[in-house]
Amino acid sequence: MVSLFVYLEKCMSSMQTGTQMVKLRGGSRGLVRYFYLDQHKSCIRWRPSRKNEKAKISIDSIREVCEGKQSEIFQRYSEGSFDPNCCFSLYYGERLESLDLVSSMGEEARTWITGLKYLVAGISDEDSLAKRQRTRDQYPFLCMFGSFWADKNGDGSLSISEVLHLLHKLNVNLPRQKVKQMFKEADTDDNQGTLGFEEFCSFYKMMSTRRDLYLLMLTYSNHMDHLDTSNLARFLELDQKMTKVTKDHCLEIVNKFEPCPENQKQGVLGIDGFTSYMRSPEGDIFNPEHNVVTQDMSQPLCNYFIASSHNTYLMGDQLMSQSRLDMYAWVLQAGCRCVEVCTSAHTVEVRMILSIENHCSVPQQKKMAQYLVEVMGDKLDLSAIKADERGRLPSPDTLKGKILIKGKKLPSNIDEDNEEGDVTDEDSADEMEDDCKLINGDTSMTRKQVENVAKKKLDNLMKESKIRDQEDPDSFTLAAQPRSGKTTDKSPSKMYQRCVPLAHWLFSCRKKTMKLTRALSDLVKYTKSVGVSDIEKQGDWQVSSLSETKAHQIMQQKADTFIHFNQRQLSRVYPSSYRVDSSNFNPQPFWNAGCHLVALNYQSEGRVLQLNRAKFNSNGNCGFILKPACMCEGAFNPMIEDPFPGQMKKQLVLKIISGQQLPKPKDSMLGDRGEIIDPFVEVEIIGLPVDCCKEQTRVVDDNGFNPMWEETLVFTLHMPELALVRFLVWDHDPIGQDFIGQRTIAFNSMIPGYRHVYLEGMEAASIFVHVSVHDITGKGKVSSGIKGLFHRNPKQTSLDSHAAAQLSHKHTFGAHLLRRTASAPTKVLPKVKEGFPEIATDTKDYRSEGTSEDRELEDSHLIASSQPPLLHQGTWDTTAAVAPAASRQGTNRHHGTNEAFHPDEGKGKGSPRFLRYIP
Repeated sequence: MVSLFVYLEKCMSSMQTGTQMVKLRGGSRGLVRYFYLDQHKSCIRWRPSRKNEKAKISIDSIREVCEGKQSEIFQRYSEGSFDPNCCFSLYYGERLESLDLVSSMGEEARTWITGLKYLVAGISDEDSLAKRQRTRDQYPFLCMFGSFWADKNGDGSLSISEVLHLLHKLNVNLPRQKVKQMFKEADTDDNQGTLGFEEFCSFYKMMSTRRDLYLLMLTYSNHMDHLDTSNLARFLELDQKMTKVTKDHCLEIVNKFEPCPENQKQGVLGIDGFTSYMRSPEGDIFNPEHNVVTQDMSQPLCNYFIASSHNTYLMGDQLMSQSRLDMYAWVLQAGCRCVEVCTSAHTVEVRMILSIENHCSVPQQKKMAQYLVEVMGDKLDLSAIKADERGRLPSPDTLKGKILIKGKKLPSNIDEDNEEGDVTDEDSADEMEDDCKLINGDTSMTRKQVENVAKKKLDNLMKESKIRDQEDPDSFTLAAQPRSGKTTDKSPSKMYQRCVPLAHWLFSCRKKTMKLTRALSDLVKYTKSVGVSDIEKQGDWQVSSLSETKAHQIMQQKADTFIHFNQRQLSRVYPSSYRVDSSNFNPQPFWNAGCHLVALNYQSEGRVLQLNRAKFNSNGNCGFILKPACMCEGAFNPMIEDPFPGQMKKQLVLKIISGQQLPKPKDSMLGDRGEIIDPFVEVEIIGLPVDCCKEQTRVVDDNGFNPMWEETLVFTLHMPELALVRFLVWDHDPIGQDFIGQRTIAFNSMIPGYRHVYLEGMEAASIFVHVSVHDITGKGKVSSGIKGLFHRNPKQTSLDSHAAAQLSHKHTFGAHLLRRTASAPTKVLPKVKEGFPEIATDTKDYRSEGTSEDRELEDSHLIASSQPPLLHQGTWDTTAAVAPAASRQGTNRHHGTNEAFHPDEGKGKGSPRFLRYIP
């Protein structure tokens, strides 16, 4: 084993020294660049590059390392151009972009291929939720020899200095004396002063035993070191809200997750098995039933939200970026079901809409119609599909296996013998049309003046984007760079330069008509594309296209009418034409209005696409989400303060318990050698304006490995069917705050109980929460019989106090084990508090007033508490939860706004730090 590590270490050393290689690009000669692995083995860098520090690919973003000339780029070069032994490709990122390299010698390529495959294996070994059930007996290998590479000298053992360095990389700050104590307890062989692999496994178990899960297990195990099947069933039924739990099901859990043969034989679940179970998909906050289609798909098409893209073919900005056909495959695989223009549609899937952006001549249109029929065949044949008795649109079930063409249609008054006719071109952005009207009404207006109009509007969008970036540093930045090698510069001056052709087009635009061929018109049946001149008028088989600006105006002026409009026909909202950087607008207000096709720039990764993914993941990511019933029939106004007076509301109670393996922020200025993070959690509700709000926990100082918050956040939702719940983790810093990660989930896809929230795009980083949902009436009054987590003192709701109450002064093995864990509660910084409307709980952490030594002493005695336990064992008095608004303290809550973005987002302690997403 040691010889293998020596070889791998040589590969790492060579990669860190660097290699000159050719970077291939499509359609041009390759670039000679110097590639090297950074000192922390976390990313590949190259120079020279105009990107400077941003010229890098992180190891954890690499999905595959391929030897030889296998990528599309290599196929563009003639046979014999390169020695296959010198060629390799990396596929990285969510869209599997390729980096194609050619070395001067085969040995150099072999070194990089071997080293990268090992690094990628070390990270991707934990990259799927299904593999998180792995036990702690396996994870130490990755720490000692794998992705963390703790064994610096390659001797197969770890010294105390190597262990301390590893703990720093794991983002945990333990007192040196405590580390030495655990090190000494684990060091049991004759080779004193170092830990072999088995000894390090023992050390790692001491350090990584989860205090929260351990106390939770004690709560149900009658202070034993395991859960038998009856206790496990009680936990699953009472807290996890599972029904019809049988002994056989509990034994299946033991057999699947318990690593100890003796425990398996006895049919019990120890702490390792319980930890594996809770970190498996069965302990995830997302309802696994929603991984497949569960919603009714038999209703008319206008009763659904439909995942839609804008300018699907573009890889970057709207003016300068390249168009690529493989964008269609990527977008369709991402769950999108309405794409724009697809003339080579062998990749399209069933039950979807093709939106034809038609700027072709009549002969070209005829050819397009011919290709559509040839490629798609009977998928376009809708002759067997009939409207229902009320003349409404067909359902997704009826359209299964079919493709709808959305486009212009010839007027009915044109003679059937005519092969072409005139139609209006109504799909251009209304801002453009308004500017054209201005030009047409003022003949003295010069081209320069028109350009200034475009600059002003673009400037407003840039300011808006900066505000959004405070919330999420990778929001609204392009996930892909143009294949030409040109970087995408989002500075105002560069964007203004790109606005020049836009302004020139503006200057010459007119409200115009276009020729449409009958061959293309006949392919359009249920999705005729029209503009919106008056939302009072409707046509059942039409798709009204309107820009975000026009849709926003209608929302402000006629929200209830807009809802009624969307009950009968489809509407499509697309980005402003001034978003030349391919940024995205907030889709939630338009979902609130019942708009069906909210078209987004899928190439621009960030907050908006995260919201979009969360929404459509709740129905198997099939691209269709059934609207709430009140949006399909009857009157409804999403803009008012109480849209459903007198009806029950939902109260979401989230207890944020702990965090696990939270990494340092991407591109942190302090880097891998910087200080340990000080994390806190922010939870945001995104839905109706009256439901939009956010709260945050306090800050835990110096712990990213296993911070403990044990804090309760409470939210009231008037319309949970539309709500998204967004979990964000931040690193508090004296000069601002850094974004660590997020996970966004549809409210209806969350399941109750103790759950892990895994941060999107990360391997093991998670936060551990307890989810509880109650029916309430009025302003926060809990309906009778509700069991909740309402306490003015969070200590009364802690796992510590509950386990203490259960154990009632009994001394057990647990006291000694808990003293050795690294996850004991730590001293924390108080959070900033602001006004908090309606319901609140006192979130002061009284335990933080004592030292960690005091807490260890308390653990050793497991002091019994006279307070009621955390878990649901009776009906509690919840009157203490409701306090006068003027006397309550809140947690940076924003309430009653329609936007998911707020100007003060990101303003923690100190000034915000702006980071950018690096593709």
